[in-house]
Amino acid sequence: MSELHFRAATVDDIPALVDLVTSAYRGEVSKQGWTTEADFLDGNRIDAGVLRHDIERPRSRVLIAERDGGLLACAHVCEEDGAGYFGMFSVRPNLQGGGVGKVVMAEAERVVREDWGLPAMRMTVIDIRDELVAWYERRGYSRTGIKKPFPYGDPRYGIPKRDDLRFEVLEKTL
Repeated sequence: MSELHFRAATVDDIPALVDLVTSAYRGEVSKQGWTTEADFLDGNRIDAGVLRHDIERPRSRVLIAERDGGLLACAHVCEEDGAGYFGMFSVRPNLQGGGVGKVVMAEAERVVREDWGLPAMRMTVIDIRDELVAWYERRGYSRTGIKKPFPYGDPRYGIPKRDDLRFEVLEKTL
């Protein structure tokens, strides 16, 4: 099996990225992996307009991980408040747990540290996702205790099935 190849997404990648991100988090296919949010969120995980903005804005990069020309994973990194921000992290459900995610995360951290010279990486995770938070903690991220509200009423980010969703900020010094 060949190595992963990384590149920055272009607007031509938007339909494939929307499909990948949705498959990793929503609907029945997402339940093949362990990152599913299908039990507490329906609808979109990413909006094509938001994704386009992330691809086109300065100090923002949507990383695509490919192997032999096939899209396997993606993540969005950008500069936010003097640190890197990591989001939209998605691995094809049938590949989750196989090490692809670790390699993608390492590349995202490299971009923020080496290309942009930023001292830390932050992310937000739905705080009820204990298994996911534990995965990030094993990779050096810490819970900050900072909570942010879930965007209830904005269908671009999903349709909640419960009323207790919120984000917690995780951070890692690079």
